[in-house]
Formats: sequence, C-alpha cells, structure tokens
Amino acid sequence: MVTTNPKSLRSRKLRTRKIIAALAKAYPEAECELTINSPIEVLIATILSAQCTDKMVNTVTPSLFRKYPTVTAYAQATPAAVEPMIRTLGLYRTKAKSIVNAARAIVDRHDGEVPDDLDQLVKLPGVGRKTANCVMVNAFGKPGIMCDTHCCRLVQRIGLTDQKDPEKIERALAELMPPEEWGLFSHRIIWHGRRLCHARKPDCDHCTLRQWCDHGGRKMNK
Repeated sequence: MVTTNPKSLRSRKLRTRKIIAALAKAYPEAECELTINSPIEVLIATILSAQCTDKMVNTVTPSLFRKYPTVTAYAQATPAAVEPMIRTLGLYRTKAKSIVNAARAIVDRHDGEVPDDLDQLVKLPGVGRKTANCVMVNAFGKPGIMCDTHCCRLVQRIGLTDQKDPEKIERALAELMPPEEWGLFSHRIIWHGRRLCHARKPDCDHCTLRQWCDHGGRKMNK
C-alpha cells in the first residue's frame, strides 16, 4: 500500500490553496460554457463535448434540445434520427448511440429523471467520470472535479500531481482541497487552459499561476 508523506501533503495543500485563490481572482465569473438549462441538457451537451469544443457543441444543441425536450423524447428516438443533427461534431455516430442509450437507461432505471448520484451516473451507457462530474456540478450544484484535457494538462504542469490517468488525477485533487472547492476550481482551471495556458504555446508572461509553474524546466516557486 502506498502512503502519502504528511509533510508533503500539507505542503501541497497549502500550495493548492494559493493556486485556488489566484484562479478565483483571475476568473471570478468562471462557469460552464455549454448552453444548458436542465439536467438532461447538461448530460447531452457533455456527451457531445467529447473531443470537441463547447463552442461547436453550442451550434448544434439549440435545434437538438427543441426536437428532444425531455429524457423520454431521447429514449423514444433512434441513433439514426439523432445523427444528422450532430453530424458536424466528431464521433457523431458514437455520441448519438450514447445519447439514446443513456436516455433509455434513465427511463428504465430512474423513472425518467437524470440521477444526481455519481455512482449511478457512471453506470449509464456512454457516461464516464468526467461526464458524470460535469452533471453533478452543472446540473445539481454538487461537488465534482471535471478532469477534462485542460484540467489534466494544467494540474500536471503546475505540479499538483504527477498522475496522468484522469481518474487518478481526480482522486489526487480531491485530496488537496475541500469538496466545496471542486466545481469552481474545475471551471477556473479549464478557463485558464482555454485562455492562457495553451498546450503548445502557453502565455507564460501573462499567467496568474506562473510563480507555481515549472513549464519548460523553469521551476519558479513552491
């Protein structure tokens, strides 16, 4: 069994608090950038966002949500009927199948109501932990750490964890901050990744987290 050095954990928690404060100051308005208004819309839009930008998802969801306003409407649809409405997005066939099958599972197992429990969400077809956490945070206001590509990349870059697997990153971050910080931290680190800390060419000169970052081997400050 691997144990955590308490001093190391205390140090990382203190560092994390400073990073949380810096992100809160930089992005006080951070929120989900998907256009969503109900739990089923959150679930569908998040499924669609896999390997796709929120901006692209927002171009197809208005017409999709009008045609399928409820869980039951999706459950009664077929993947073939959904596909043309999301064809401009990557992996649209797989996503159409996931949407319909998830809706049918919600009708069969949860009386047509999107569950507000992480363990139940991840049992739905096509729903992984990232999607489930997005639903927990954005549909129900419950704690969740949304480990998308931006979050995973940045928390490694600023040294909060050296884990590479998203689920392990999620668990590492959960150890460093209280649950009430999880959702806002996720939104803010994602915003930071989209706006400044890009994968190939981060804007280090204007980065609010620069003092904690060792990007390019330039370790600044613990």
